[in-house]
Amino acid sequence: MNALTETRADRDPPLGTPAPPPAWRRLLRRLRLPLAGLVLLAGLLAGGWWWSTGRFLESTDNAAIAGDIAVLSARVEGEVAAILVEDNQPVRAGQALIRLDDRDWRSRVAEAEAGLAEARAAVVTLTEQIAQQRAQVDAAAAELDAARAELARAEGDFRRAGQLAGGGYASRQARDRAEADLRKAEAGVAAARGGLEAQRRALPVLEANRDQARARRDHAEAALGMARHALADTVIRAPVEGIAANRAAQLGEHVRPGQPLIAIAPPPARQWVVANFKETQLARMRIGQPVRLTVDAIPDVALTGRLASLAPATGSQFSLLPPENATGNFTKVVQRVPVRIALDPATTEGLELLRPGLSVVAEVDTRDDPTRPSGLFAAAAGVLRDAMLAE
Repeated sequence: MNALTETRADRDPPLGTPAPPPAWRRLLRRLRLPLAGLVLLAGLLAGGWWWSTGRFLESTDNAAIAGDIAVLSARVEGEVAAILVEDNQPVRAGQALIRLDDRDWRSRVAEAEAGLAEARAAVVTLTEQIAQQRAQVDAAAAELDAARAELARAEGDFRRAGQLAGGGYASRQARDRAEADLRKAEAGVAAARGGLEAQRRALPVLEANRDQARARRDHAEAALGMARHALADTVIRAPVEGIAANRAAQLGEHVRPGQPLIAIAPPPARQWVVANFKETQLARMRIGQPVRLTVDAIPDVALTGRLASLAPATGSQFSLLPPENATGNFTKVVQRVPVRIALDPATTEGLELLRPGLSVVAEVDTRDDPTRPSGLFAAAAGVLRDAMLAE
């Protein structure tokens, strides 16, 4: 027992001697300087990247996919006779989507066609009457010429009869007969002149009636055109290529003009991004700058685009009740400006998943040379390379 106790005592350190540090602490002490160097190097790389690249990248998550959604409504009244597409079905421009009952509208087209035929016949009738009246005017003018010739003959006979009667070579009866023929010829000229004037005055009346008939014909043509348009409107067609959505029409439903029936959403090729950047981020933004887009629905795919335009006013100015900063309780709030970003047409991956309304993170590269690398290590390598070239 005593021998064993003495052996353990010999192995234990004397009282008051500090215990040696653990192995991990000794390792940490050896790596302290290298770790400090790595941290300093990482800080320098991060600072250099921020100075050369990071401070020029303006990003926001207040962005979304946008597109023109056409909401189609009925233009005429009627019952839904057929629905020719399903929800979420791709459609072509001009493709029939919904057909309304067109029996009443076909009857209106037939009625308008009959009215137009009647109006055209009236124009033809009056045109022929005008031609006939002009012929009567010519005939009356010829009668006036004949009356004038008869008057000239009667005047000559009257002069000769007067001379013969004065010389005793003719009877007074012959002179009176010649005078009567003269008066008759004068009356004939007056009657022919009046008839010609009456025929001429009838011509403008017929021409005015023809103009009225032409106006009625034009009105009938317009009515027929409207009837045909209404008949064509019984078939609701897609105005553009897209995807059918939000189908509200039901078979047999009676619809009225202006009632929404179906919507056409745009394909990815006609979509864009609207990003609402803070006013403090707009100082270096210019049209045409590249934009990196990350869609929440496809986070593994990075899309690219170009800054297309900036809104002419902040988003709050287009609200129902825009703010009035002239009041005494004004509080300054950082405003946001909608920015339109056009998708790169060369991008194909992930486009089929884009839908208007999807959330997007947009990052605009506002550097003077946006073609330079923007990654941390690539940008740091670029900075070092530029520094070496400068030396």
